[in-house]
Amino acid sequence: MKRTQGVFFNGYTTFKVKGNFPEFFLNRCVENGIVIWNVKKIDESSCQANIKLEDIPKLKDLRKNMSYKITFSSRIGLPFLVNAIWKRKPLVIGFLLSLILIFTLSNMVWDIDIEGVTPEIEHKIKENLDEYGVRKGAWKLNLETPSEMQQKLLNDVPELLWIGITEKGTTYHLQGVEKTVVEEKEKGGPQHLIARKKGIIVDMYVEKGEPQVNVNDFVQPGDILVSGLIGGEEDQQVVHAEGEVIAETWYESEVSIPINVEYKVITGEKEKQYAITLFKTSIPLWGFTKPDFKQVFVDEKERPLYLYKWKLPIAFKTKQIWEQEVYVQNRTQDDAVLAGIEQAKKELSKQLPIDAKILSEKILHQKKENGKVNLILYIKVQENIVKPYPITQGD
Repeated sequence: MKRTQGVFFNGYTTFKVKGNFPEFFLNRCVENGIVIWNVKKIDESSCQANIKLEDIPKLKDLRKNMSYKITFSSRIGLPFLVNAIWKRKPLVIGFLLSLILIFTLSNMVWDIDIEGVTPEIEHKIKENLDEYGVRKGAWKLNLETPSEMQQKLLNDVPELLWIGITEKGTTYHLQGVEKTVVEEKEKGGPQHLIARKKGIIVDMYVEKGEPQVNVNDFVQPGDILVSGLIGGEEDQQVVHAEGEVIAETWYESEVSIPINVEYKVITGEKEKQYAITLFKTSIPLWGFTKPDFKQVFVDEKERPLYLYKWKLPIAFKTKQIWEQEVYVQNRTQDDAVLAGIEQAKKELSKQLPIDAKILSEKILHQKKENGKVNLILYIKVQENIVKPYPITQGD
C-alpha cells in the first residue's frame, strides 16, 4: 500500500497487456520491481492494471523480449493535469492575470470618506493623509495601520478632539469630532472670592469687589479674600467679585528614585522578515534566520488581504527587528537625589494651574534603601488661590 501512496502527484496510467498467459507478464513486472495495482482479468488473453508514470520505461524494456502487446488508456495525476493546462496556456495565463489584477486592485485605496468635520478641517485631514501616503491608488500593504493613522492625525491636526478610521475593502472611512471652543461664560450672580487653600499673600489684582486681606497676610481655606459686598450699610451694593490673589503655598511630596538607571537604546541595525498568515498560521516568505542580536525591539504589522470587497483569511505580515543595547548609568547618591527632586517637581506641575510657579524645594527626609533613594520634599509654590463663593440672600 505504501508503495502506491502519493501516486497522484507523480502520475499513473492504466495499461492493458494482451497475449498468451498475460498473468505471466504481470508476474515478470513484479519480479523486476515494477509497481502495479488494481489488476483485472479482462478475458483469457488480456489483463489490465495501473502503473506509475516513472515505471513505464521499465515496462517497455521488459516487453521488448516478449510477444505481448501493450496499450495505454487513462492518464491520471498531477503531471497530466499540468500538461493539459500547459496546452491551454493563453486561457490559463489570461485567467491568472485577471485574478492578479483583481487581487491588486482589491488591495489599493480607491476612496477616502471623511465625515463629522467642517470642510476646512476635512482639507487639513486630506493633506496629512497625503503626507502619510494615503491617497487614491496607494498600495495598502505599504500603509500604516488605521490605529497608527488615528494617532498621527490627532497629533498633526490640533482642531481634532477624536477621529476614528475604519477600513472597508478599498475604502477608508474617517469619522471625526472637532474640539469645541468654549465661549467665555457670562458673568453670573453676586459672589465673594475665598481662599481654596492656605498660604501667604504676595500679590493682589482686584478688578471688582472689596479686598479683605493684604499682602503678607496668612489665610486659611474658606477665608474671604475679596468681598462681593461694597459700600456702606446705607448704600451697600452686591457685585460679582473678580480678581486674582497670588499666594505662596506649600506641598509635601514623596518620591523614590533608583541609584542605577538602565537605558535601552536602538543601535540602528535591523532585520526585516516577511510572512503570509493563513488561518492564523504564519508562512515565512523572507528573513527565515533569527537575527544575531542579544537585545531586540520588535515592530510587527499585519495587514489583511482582500479580493474585491471580501476580506480573505490571508494577511501580509511585516516584522522589523531592531538591535538594542542596554546601558546602565551608575549614579552617585547626590545625583539620584537631584533626579528625584526634578521628578517630584514634574509630577507636581501636572497638578498645578498653568500659571503657577514652583519657587523652591527642601528635603525633609532622605533615606537610601534597596538600591533606591527615598525622599520626602517640601515644595514652595506661587499660585492664584481664589475660589468663587456665591452670595445668598442671607449673607
